Amino acid sequence: MARNVRVLVGHATAAGSTQGIAERIAVGLADVADVAVHPLGPDVDPTGFDAFVIGSAVHDQAWLPAASDFLRSGRAVLADRPFWCFSVAGAAPRGPISRVVVGMEVRKIETAFPAGLRPREHRVFAGIVAMEGLPLWGKLFWRALGGSPGDHRDWPVIDSWTDDIAAALGELRRDRSGSPADPPTAR
Repeated sequence: MARNVRVLVGHATAAGSTQGIAERIAVGLADVADVAVHPLGPDVDPTGFDAFVIGSAVHDQAWLPAASDFLRSGRAVLADRPFWCFSVAGAAPRGPISRVVVGMEVRKIETAFPAGLRPREHRVFAGIVAMEGLPLWGKLFWRALGGSPGDHRDWPVIDSWTDDIAAALGELRRDRSGSPADPPTAR
């Protein structure tokens, strides 16, 4: 049997929403990979991993510094290995207005990625929205988008994306061993 692919599911979270998504992704990948889940920081060494799923909360249309710093410091390793990114924002791209806003946000986030470093896919998931602490303009903007406070994480969408990553990791295992990898188990 082929050696399992070693995957880092790294996250930068502000209030725990992104960490919860990272942990869910890690569980979904555990059948096809050896998975480590870590908050991103200077002590996380990318060299021991074959693939990456990197996520960050989004504040002011930008990733948190820990996630951006990880991409910069690990650029040489990430450029050579498969990696996926996810952003956790207040809104998921569902309606026409939120699709435009989220699309602009993703483009701005990706322009901050190191030059030439592009993930296989970058998904945006809604997180937990707390209105406390938001300035009045932020609350009004959020309401104008049709937003409401609460937990907006869409677990079936996250699980489906995780299944897509698991399939790609299965291909990676197959490529290494020259024989079919064990298929992932259904959820």
